[in-house]
Amino acid sequence: MKIRVLLSVLIALSIYQSTGRSAVPDEKLDIALINGRIWAGIDAYSFAEAAGISGNRILVVGSNADVRKQADANTKVIDLAGRLVIPGFNDAHIHFLGGSTRLTEVDLTDSKSVAEIITRVADFAKKNPEAKWITGGGWEYTKFPGGLPTKAYLDAIIKDRPVYLSAYDGHSGWANSVALKMAGITGETKYEGFGEIVKDPSGEPTGAFKEGAQSLVRGLIPTLTREARLNALRQGIKLAASLGITSIQNASGSAEEFSLYEELLSSGELTMRVSMAFSVGQKTNQEELDRFVALKEKYAGNRMLRAGSIKFMLDGVIESHTAAMIERYSDLPENNGSPMGELAMPSEVYRDLVARVDKLGFQIYTHAIGDRAVREALDAYENAMNSSKRYNARHRIEHIETIAQADLPRFARLGVLASMEPIHADPGTIDVWAKAVGPERLPRSFAWSSLMKNNAFLVYSSDWPAAISIDPIRGIHNAVNRRTVDGQPPGGWIPEQRISPGEALKAYTQGGAYSSFEEAVKGRITPGMLADIVVLSQDIFKIDPMKIHQTRVLINLFDGKIVYRKDL
Repeated sequence: MKIRVLLSVLIALSIYQSTGRSAVPDEKLDIALINGRIWAGIDAYSFAEAAGISGNRILVVGSNADVRKQADANTKVIDLAGRLVIPGFNDAHIHFLGGSTRLTEVDLTDSKSVAEIITRVADFAKKNPEAKWITGGGWEYTKFPGGLPTKAYLDAIIKDRPVYLSAYDGHSGWANSVALKMAGITGETKYEGFGEIVKDPSGEPTGAFKEGAQSLVRGLIPTLTREARLNALRQGIKLAASLGITSIQNASGSAEEFSLYEELLSSGELTMRVSMAFSVGQKTNQEELDRFVALKEKYAGNRMLRAGSIKFMLDGVIESHTAAMIERYSDLPENNGSPMGELAMPSEVYRDLVARVDKLGFQIYTHAIGDRAVREALDAYENAMNSSKRYNARHRIEHIETIAQADLPRFARLGVLASMEPIHADPGTIDVWAKAVGPERLPRSFAWSSLMKNNAFLVYSSDWPAAISIDPIRGIHNAVNRRTVDGQPPGGWIPEQRISPGEALKAYTQGGAYSSFEEAVKGRITPGMLADIVVLSQDIFKIDPMKIHQTRVLINLFDGKIVYRKDL
């Protein structure tokens, strides 16, 4: 099914028919945006001069004259002075509560060295003497010899309190000796699930943990109160508004977390649309599934909250050799215990779970980073589709950091969405990753261009806080340049996988709308669509691509209301 091509044709036809027209010709405008470059959201050529908003809908798109016809004395007129206007950003894979909570913890994002990491942790501990635990994260594998930190770094600065810090991707953790002692972890401790207590050659725990083994320490960290979680979300929502994010698809959520968004919606504090993917695994019981089904049905068609998706974890990450690969890791010997990584659950168990959830009518997200995991996910989706005959389920594969050549065309054929994070391919964080993957697989790494050439539908996101930035602009910079903001490497990292600014914007706007089955109401700037609109400081279609990262959001219009504004 050539889904991406078909959708582009339909949207192009819609824009052609609607430009310069009004959804309701006699209705007056609440807001008029004039003298701008209004990007309709289809390609690099579909622009208008002005747009008008009535209530929470876009009423008219066209020339200044078209829009002024429906303005009156009560219309708020905003002169854009030629600035670019785009649909609101849709972060299609994010862990919003976790990221919002991180805003109150020690932040190690973008630390340049081990010394800077240690300084940030020490400063945070000094400023928060009442904190019973020092928690946070954002450290990168590339900053540490061997790719993982050890407890010795933390023991040197904090001896009186437990410390636990997550890697930037959330798949590894780092504890001090106090935390290890509290958890009862010694050289004799074993972890039988998907993950590892990292130990040195003598068998002593190093303080590093991989995947599920993190729960041995994380499970001891005191749970935040409901009000503390709500306050964290309020901070996160303000941050999202400042970055032009008007919709999110929340991955690995729970019914309890969903209730937090329900409360914020009820109080009028929710200034973004939320689609929830509930986390499901081998231990999920029928009672939990029934609750997810009830929420899915309750919020079907709701324009603020949706609950129609399920998330599975199928493997880990490249850096810690826990992603499932078809061939062995390039930096591991053949006699390593798991030279090709491993699946988070047996393939037959995963396949059965997918078929079961598919029959319940859910959309499915599957975390699959290694090329073997990607293939297993495609196989499971194909099996489910053949059984249920649901040909528009829009199941997704998350991350897809490596992929076999033979699997590229299967996305379009099966209607599976490629959900990816361009920020994960920042060349400044990729050294450990690239050594593990090896030169033979590098050409198909973060293969955005190859997937699009094979007619896959591309959906972009940040994976925050499992990323160095939540900012969509940073992601678009990476997608277009595959270079750091400092310009490294000069020719770009695997430059053949770069895509254009228009393609990247579509993946960050229309892509998410299509993924949540809402392409008819958002993701474009055409009459009748929801008024989720962002004004940017620079025209990323025209500027030097290496200056994209300098772009800022000047206005965020959500549901027809200005929720963030800086001076134009």
